[in-house]
Amino acid sequence: MEPPYDTPLDEVRSHIARGCKASRRKPEDITLIAVSKTHPASSIEPLLEQGLRVFGENRVQEAQGKWPALRERYPNVELHGIGQLQSNKAEEAVALFDYIHALDRPSLVKALGKAMDKADRRVPCFLQVNIGSEDQKGGCSIEGLPDLMSQTQDADIPIVGLMCLPPAGIEAAPFFALLAKLAQDNGIKGLSMGMSGDYETAIMLGATHIRVGTALFGKRE
Repeated sequence: MEPPYDTPLDEVRSHIARGCKASRRKPEDITLIAVSKTHPASSIEPLLEQGLRVFGENRVQEAQGKWPALRERYPNVELHGIGQLQSNKAEEAVALFDYIHALDRPSLVKALGKAMDKADRRVPCFLQVNIGSEDQKGGCSIEGLPDLMSQTQDADIPIVGLMCLPPAGIEAAPFFALLAKLAQDNGIKGLSMGMSGDYETAIMLGATHIRVGTALFGKRE
């Protein structure tokens, strides 16, 4: 039986520690991104008060509505854009986010490169890979990854990792393992993978960034 936890954050941190122990890693090497999309500032502030400073938002517009005021009160917040990004939102995303997780196509490379040049700000990015080859999901194909990497180099976009969303309803571990191999083969260190239901597995397979929403905030209405 698991011990009682004071807060959901304590429970998540305990599971992170367990995953790290099983894989002989250090908890401080894992970045916990609290996925605050659809949650109001009133739900985010308790986590900020507990010391969490890394958050993820899916939509530029929603993040713009919440985070400027929160950042005034908690100035050392790190904000990650984790959702699919439209090319016409590139300038706003570069101004708002500290990291972008869903760089997945040439048109977005072009738009982000231009936006970063204009803002004189290089935002580190993760390349999203469509790891399960699903038509309905974003992400570049596995075969297209080297070309996309080359395009980001030409655009002077810093790439710090790969990101994936495994197919729902089946075991995620093989997809995490595949993403880790792709990262290794391409000389990339960061791995943004694992969500509320599988982040411990992701950690054991090399995740450096986990995106946890439900386990911290509860189920969305």
